[in-house]
Amino acid sequence: MSKRPLRIVIAKAGLDGHDRGAKVIARALRDAGMEVIYTGLFQTPEEIVRTAIQEDADGIGLSILSGAHMTLFPLVVEQLNAQDGDIVFFGGGTIPPEDAEALKKVGVREIFTPGAPLSEIVSFVERECGKRRALA
Repeated sequence: MSKRPLRIVIAKAGLDGHDRGAKVIARALRDAGMEVIYTGLFQTPEEIVRTAIQEDADGIGLSILSGAHMTLFPLVVEQLNAQDGDIVFFGGGTIPPEDAEALKKVGVREIFTPGAPLSEIVSFVERECGKRRALA
């Protein structure tokens, strides 16, 4: 029996309509052999977590360029804690370093900003989501 590939949900939340970066990440993860579920635009934190649970996802990557990261990231963490806290949650976007540190303190595993090497993102997902899978 072969082990299934890592399954990652890539999401856009709130009113942020800019999804080029999310699609680039989705393609990089797919090209690295992962199954990627892209939620599309304008998702709520509840919808994102529900999708991840329904899809038996190992990770959620949330992209935010609207400036609402200090609201939307913690709401996703809250939903994960209420429903299935072991899904690896990471994100990216135009997020200042001090906000990234604050988000990590509330449970976002990693924050990637524009210009982060795709290889770094892929390695993070393989390592952290792989750890989760090994525990399952």
